Amino acid sequence: MTGDIRALLSRHLPGYRVHSVTRLGHGLDNMVYEVNDELLVRLGQAADPLSHRQEVGRLAVVRELSPLPVPDVVFADDEAGAIAYRKLGGEPLLRNPLIDPALLAEPLGRFLTAIHGAEPDRMRPLAPLDLYPAPTQLQDAELDYRDVERHVPEDQRPLVERFLRAKPPDEPRSLRFCHNDLGAEHVLVDGEATITGIIDWTDAAITDPAHDFALIYRDLGPEVFELTAAHYGPGLDEDDRGRVRFYARCALIEDLAYGLSTGPGYYADAALAHLPWTFS
Repeated sequence: MTGDIRALLSRHLPGYRVHSVTRLGHGLDNMVYEVNDELLVRLGQAADPLSHRQEVGRLAVVRELSPLPVPDVVFADDEAGAIAYRKLGGEPLLRNPLIDPALLAEPLGRFLTAIHGAEPDRMRPLAPLDLYPAPTQLQDAELDYRDVERHVPEDQRPLVERFLRAKPPDEPRSLRFCHNDLGAEHVLVDGEATITGIIDWTDAAITDPAHDFALIYRDLGPEVFELTAAHYGPGLDEDDRGRVRFYARCALIEDLAYGLSTGPGYYADAALAHLPWTFS
């Protein structure tokens, strides 16, 4: 596979000298390689030219809007299912447990204000509409929970089971352009608690803005969520907050199931660590 990466670079960056190619990891749909400690090349499991063109286009718009760094596309190859980006500094917040997440609330609030402020009509050609009805999410969460229930500490199971029996929230009144996967693994920070990048825009969509806040709630806790919301221009009402908590809980169960099956184990570790504040 490293030969494929070298061939791509030769085709799109003639004269670029490749000193090292390192496989960083993979997700459900992609494999990521680092080149010369300065480029990241993502290879899709299946080529999707329309999806690639949309991602390149929306990242160009996001770079205009975002007060925080986002990936800069160097080249895209629709036929090979590849996109190359310049590597951003910092490390995923998920791997920086000593960082005080409260220090990130203000920049995250400004970031979400800017991104959610994008005109939906401008973004619709560049991002899909993501409609995932709350009752369906709850049903899926219950199925996932039954698969992983034995891994949840016995004293915490009632928290999850009470949620699964509750009525799902009403649907949102409006939809906006969202990152749609703003977990701690996609927020890069340096040792000074400065956000150095927001990465992985493959799931970006026109959807409920509460989805972006939900992963802040899940990964950084309710207090950091409220601090972030305080810096969010449009504001959040109680209905919004109810959907944030609902999405956060569904997402935690999904991550727990993923980490205990095909995904990296740290997803399950983080889910179990964050379960008390997410469900209490």
